[in-house]
Amino acid sequence: MTPQSSELLAVLKQHFGYSSFRPLQEQIICDSLAGKDVFALLPTGGGKSLCFQLPALVRPGLTLVISPLISLMKDQVDALQASGIAATFLNSSLHPQEASNRVFELHNGKYRMLYIAPERAMLSGFLNDVKNWNVNLLAIDEAHCISEWGHDFRPEYRQLVELRKLLPSVPFMALTATATRRVREDIIKYLQLRSPSCYVASFNRPNLTYEVLPKTDAYIQLLTFLRPRKNESGIVYCQSRKTSEKLAEKLNADGIVAAPYHAGMEGADRTRHQELFLRDEVRVICATIAFGMGINKPNVRFVVHYDLPKNIEGYYQETGRAGRDGLPSECLLLFSGGDVVKQLHFIEEKHDEHERRIAKAQLEQMVHYAESAECRRSMLLEYFGEEYPDPSCDACDNCLRPREMYDGTISAQKFLSCVYRIREKSGFSVGLRHVVEVLTGGDTEKIRRWKHHELSTYGIGKEKSRDDWMFLGRELMRLRLLKKNEANGFAVVEVTPLGLETVKQRKQIMLTKPAAMDDALRVAESSQQFDEVLFEQLRSLRKRLADERNVPAYVIFSDVALRQMARQYPVTEGEFTCISGVGEVKLRDFGTAFITEIDNYLRTNARREFTTETAARPPQSKWMSETVRETLGLFRSGKSVDEIVAQRNLRPDTIRGHLLAAVNAGEEIDLNRLMTAVEQQEAAGAFAKLGFQNLSGVFERLEERISYTTLRIYRSIMQKEQHVQQS
Repeated sequence: MTPQSSELLAVLKQHFGYSSFRPLQEQIICDSLAGKDVFALLPTGGGKSLCFQLPALVRPGLTLVISPLISLMKDQVDALQASGIAATFLNSSLHPQEASNRVFELHNGKYRMLYIAPERAMLSGFLNDVKNWNVNLLAIDEAHCISEWGHDFRPEYRQLVELRKLLPSVPFMALTATATRRVREDIIKYLQLRSPSCYVASFNRPNLTYEVLPKTDAYIQLLTFLRPRKNESGIVYCQSRKTSEKLAEKLNADGIVAAPYHAGMEGADRTRHQELFLRDEVRVICATIAFGMGINKPNVRFVVHYDLPKNIEGYYQETGRAGRDGLPSECLLLFSGGDVVKQLHFIEEKHDEHERRIAKAQLEQMVHYAESAECRRSMLLEYFGEEYPDPSCDACDNCLRPREMYDGTISAQKFLSCVYRIREKSGFSVGLRHVVEVLTGGDTEKIRRWKHHELSTYGIGKEKSRDDWMFLGRELMRLRLLKKNEANGFAVVEVTPLGLETVKQRKQIMLTKPAAMDDALRVAESSQQFDEVLFEQLRSLRKRLADERNVPAYVIFSDVALRQMARQYPVTEGEFTCISGVGEVKLRDFGTAFITEIDNYLRTNARREFTTETAARPPQSKWMSETVRETLGLFRSGKSVDEIVAQRNLRPDTIRGHLLAAVNAGEEIDLNRLMTAVEQQEAAGAFAKLGFQNLSGVFERLEERISYTTLRIYRSIMQKEQHVQQS
């Protein structure tokens, strides 16, 4: 019998100290307890672990958790034991005698949860044991590792289907924080999930701020970013082991306590550095991507990518390690064309052509993200199939400091003409880099062999550097004037019908200037006020208690809990139990110490009063920023989108995005000034056939003749009209 909601909430408060579930957690838990297979995609910090930890407490038997990294196992088991939950792990870090003792205790039913690596789970001895342990749930964490289209493919994950055969009646739960639609399908397929309940939460992490800076003097840029962020923990991701070591060494010399972490280090050193970071004794960890999967440190305040990530999935997951406690945190990427060349070199070293093709496509998407002038949050969400409702997130560099536009008509015409002439002369298309070589008058073997030095466009672009032309070429692809195709296994560029029409009619082409060398984003500010002096005292107390128990500080209490204490000043047990994360065990173990600390503080310091919210943003559905109001005013005064673009020096789609935000805020606009009667009729027919949810399908069905944002405006207006008619 599945427990009632009230029973689950009681267990949640008793063991974990929370009074309510996060989005989708309760539905996932209830389906699992009902014996169903479940697929759950929850973003980092979205509470995936609770989805299998809580069921382990409300029914007899053992929950088996497949986890890919040793660090994750110890991390979560420490936290569970601190909350009074019988959990353990088996991995290679244990002495053989200790491992034998734990297996003996598992046979005696001592534990409710067991964490184990996929490799160990496949050993014959373990498979024989597990049949006798009354397993009631099998949870596969980081399930994206099963797909070659995921960012961390691990072949051993595909062997886990053997557990399905061994435990046919046991429900499976597959969990991940990053998966495109294709990866989700692979997970369900390779784990043989049976009619699973599928839950996909929003990928949006509203507390994260995104920034991309052109990499010039990378170390000075990093130092400039770190110095104002005193006492904050963060991760700096590097491409190579050598860079992570040198970076940590230089930071320490400049007074910032840092440590390296990479797969080439001795296991004991890696573990020690990780523990120091988890316990806030090392402020910055300089790491390769070997660090971080499943790291449950909630108070990581920033993530810096010192080098370009290989793909969007990896970037999203790595940035997601910041701000897991929900407090404001920052994500900075240093980007240069040189990093792209390095990544391409590594890709070319792959022996498998299929792997190379996948890696190149993923890198191209990453470069597009880094160079684009669009809202970064919107781009990330769109990659995972989710639509961000506003034209501006007000929390990325492109939204906070929109880049300047300039008239790039002549340069764009040169590029498009060069692509066209190459195709016309040779009868085949070439890659972006070869086009740039022709434009800049390069003397390469291919140019001579194909006689491209005889073209009228040869050398007409010597006024720009190759990097500038590469950036411009990618910009033209983003504007859909160029497109990339596969020809005989090679990526080539071709002029689109829109590009051809633009050149023939000599239309103006507005381009975005590359990102300027701005300072990194301001230090993120907390959305809530609290007593900073008391907070630091509570942090010191937490550190002492954690050191006594040999666990990371956040295992005692999170920063969120300490900020609540420094805001609410709880001095009785009843008040203390209202703090987030305070369950029965933590009240018993730590309540007296923290209550005493707060009480002593109030003997010599006045209790401060705080407003409920600082700078509270009005409800999104009725709120418009100043920039949206300005565009709306110009539009209502009779100016066209093109005229507003010229006056405000912004992209056409940015202006249309402002109009969409106005419509979503309840304002009315004249649709006839955005779309002709024929276009409206075509849009109505396409939406009638495909439905309002399939915006991408409608865009493609109309052959991209109507801009994506204009279709969003049309849809929003039509849906409102339908609602009025039905009410």
